[in-house]
Formats: sequence, structure tokens, C-alpha cells
Amino acid sequence: MTSRTYLSELFSLDGLVAAVTGGSSGIGRAIAGALAHAGASVVVVARKEAELASAVDELAADGCRAAWVGADLSTRDGVRAAAEEMTSAFGEPDILVNSAGINLRPSLGELGEEVWDATMAVNLEAPFLLGQRFGPGMAERGFGRIIHITSQQAHRAFVQSGAYGVSKGALESLARSQAEAWSPYGVTCNTLVPGFVMTPLNTHLSSDPEKVTALAARTLVGRNGFAEDFAGAAVFLAGRASAYVTGQSIFVDGGFSVH
Repeated sequence: MTSRTYLSELFSLDGLVAAVTGGSSGIGRAIAGALAHAGASVVVVARKEAELASAVDELAADGCRAAWVGADLSTRDGVRAAAEEMTSAFGEPDILVNSAGINLRPSLGELGEEVWDATMAVNLEAPFLLGQRFGPGMAERGFGRIIHITSQQAHRAFVQSGAYGVSKGALESLARSQAEAWSPYGVTCNTLVPGFVMTPLNTHLSSDPEKVTALAARTLVGRNGFAEDFAGAAVFLAGRASAYVTGQSIFVDGGFSVH
């Protein structure tokens, strides 16, 4: 067996279908690209059609199979409609990546019900509903991968965690519940935990050079993260090599969490 054949058996996603919410920007876009270049047919799901078209055109230019779905994941009806449209391009997904999220950070004393409800709807309820829609089918077929993108705030109070931290902590619990339900049938469910990553979701911090420098100093590698840092971990969790990894929170944070 050649090294190329061996690596392909471990990590190739040929023949698999992936759906990535929040896949038009930031970490989600990097993961969508990684899965597509590893061989998966990828459906990118997000709100802004211009960004969606750009992401898919970029993948198509590289010879990847990709399609996009414009969706509002802030309502149950929007999630359900998106789920059905997600299957129209390539069929039922074998890989579901929940990267879509909102990050509203009023202090807890100023946190109103509207912000709480909006945060939970996108960050927690949408992944739950999509899991309910696609998880049983994955289990029936004997293979599936569910990957959630969470946050340091799932593990520690940090820079006004508020509702965002609660939603991400609950999302990690959801991954464990999904693993308990479906891993006996070949479906793994895990989370990737970023450190501080220079993405549009973090513009409130990335626009402050002093905070950016201080955050980099907290890592062990000496820099803040980039969306592309998640490519390898996502391909690993999406493929056959990770069959014995489930219910886990895998930190991709340059050592931020242990410093």
C-alpha cells in the first residue's frame, strides 16, 4: 500500500455529502473549503447570498462540488425550510457542521429576553433541529459526522460571556447527548473549540490592537487563530479516521485554554 492510498483511506471524503451552516465566512467558510477539497460535495448555508455565491464560486473554480442555500436559522420554520433545501443539491448529508452563530454581548445585568432568545435560536436550537432532522438518517445508514463550533466561553466566563457563553456550553452538552443517541450506529458527534480567531464574528475585539496583542500573548504558540487553522481538525472529524472519537470537545486554540 502506498502512503497516498493509506492517507486516502484515512482522510478522504470522496463520495460523502457535507452541509456547513455559517459556511460563507470565517471558520465555517474555511471548514467548507477543507471538506470540499478533501472530496466531499458541500452545501454552504448562510444568510447573505453574495457571500454564499462567492464561497461556492471559489470552490467550483478549484474543481470542487459545492452548492449554496440562503437561510434564516433564527426561526424554527426557517431551519426546517433550510434543512429540506439542503438535500436538494446532493442528497442527505453524511456530515453536518454547525458553524452559524451570533455573538451579542451585553452584560448579564443588561441582557434582555430578546437577545437571549435570538442567541439561543441560532446558536443552540438550530443545531438541535438540524440534528433531529439528519441524525436519525445518518444512524440508519450507519455513518454520520456532526461537528459543532463552540467557544472558550463554553468552559469559562470570559469577555462578557452572557447568553453567548450559555448557548455554547449547552451546544457542547448537545453534542454529548447526540453522541449517546447515535454513536452506537456509526454517527460521531464532537465540537471544535476555538480560541480567539480573527473572523467577522470577533470584530468587536479584533478592532482593538491592544486586546489583540494581549490575547495572542495568552496562547502558547504566540499568535491568535485564523479560520484556516480549523481545516485539518475538521477533515479528521468528518472522515473515517475519527470513528472512535465522539462526545469530545477538541480545542483548536494554540494553547489558549491551558495557559
